[in-house]
Order: sequence, then structure tokens, then C-alpha cells
Amino acid sequence: MKGYLLLLASLLLPSVADAHRVETGKPLPPVFIANEGELVMQQQTLGYQRWSSESLTGKVRMLIHVAGRLSAKEQNAPLIAAIQQAHFPRSRFQTTTIVNTDDAIPGSAIFVERSIKASKRDAPWQHFVIDSSGVARHSWQLIPHGSTVVILDAQGIVRFAKDGALTPQEVSSTIALLNQLLTTAPAPAGGALSS
Repeated sequence: MKGYLLLLASLLLPSVADAHRVETGKPLPPVFIANEGELVMQQQTLGYQRWSSESLTGKVRMLIHVAGRLSAKEQNAPLIAAIQQAHFPRSRFQTTTIVNTDDAIPGSAIFVERSIKASKRDAPWQHFVIDSSGVARHSWQLIPHGSTVVILDAQGIVRFAKDGALTPQEVSSTIALLNQLLTTAPAPAGGALSS
């Protein structure tokens, strides 16, 4: 019986992994995070402000939703490294990382938040959102304990979405997709591009 259940679970797993509500060709289902939210730096002080997924327009975006676990963070480390090497223009490209501290190893959420705050201080232009209630994961029906990557065009339309680690081929195709979206995205008004 136990073997049968394992076989059944393994057969259902791929469909469960792709069961999220994030659909290519459509906007993200709206999410509003009021408890903690976006980490913002004002002068040298870090604080929080409410965050809405509807703010994800105007630039090409890579959204990473990650459980507050090191294992989840490491799932897409190769993609993060490729993004850093690509040097996309900040005036037209933005990464947004939503960290679900509700899905952290018990007792570790405070350490996860400290790490995120250190990252924000090192790279103040990066967007970090703390979701201490798991609102985004539940609303978008994402896998627990893992990482999800979503690519949005400048209008906020989903162009790619995947739960779990990207393969090397998917990392390459994601970088190519971002280059394509940045080529076709309108330039922002009032200034030159910066890197």
C-alpha cells in the first residue's frame, strides 16, 4: 500500500507543481501585502510599506517568490548569477524578490529577515518584499518550501513562470527572453539608460 501511494504521489507531482494560478499571457492575480511588505530605505533607515502586485508595471521584471529557507534560495542561484552578469539597465529592468517568512524553518524567520535587510543595504535599488503571512503563495497557489520565477513584461503581463529550479537551458532561454522584452519595451521618459 505504501509503495502504491508513493507511485501515485510521483505521478501527480508534475501536475501539482504546475498548478499555480500564474498564467502566461495574463496579468498576475492581484496580491496585496499589508503585514510587513516592501522593504524600503529612507536615508539610512530600513522600514516597511504596504505592497501590491499591481505596482509591477512600467519595467520588465523578474519576480522571484521564495520560501524563507536556504534550500529554496539556492534553487535559482544560477539564474540570479546570470541576471547579475547580464547587467540589464536598471531604468528598464527590475528584480522583485518576495520572501515568504511564513514558510521558514521554525525559529529562523528573524535570521532570514536580517539577511534580506543586509542585501537591501548592499543593493538599495533591489525590491524585497517580506510576506510574513504567506499571502502571495496562497493566492497564487505556489508550491511550499520552494522558489518560483515569473517574468513580466513592462505592461505586467506574465511571459514566463515556473515553480522550482530552472534547468541550465531554461536559464539561457530566460536571459534571451529578458533581452527580447527589453529590446521591445518603450524607453522611460526623461532620461538616458543606466546600468
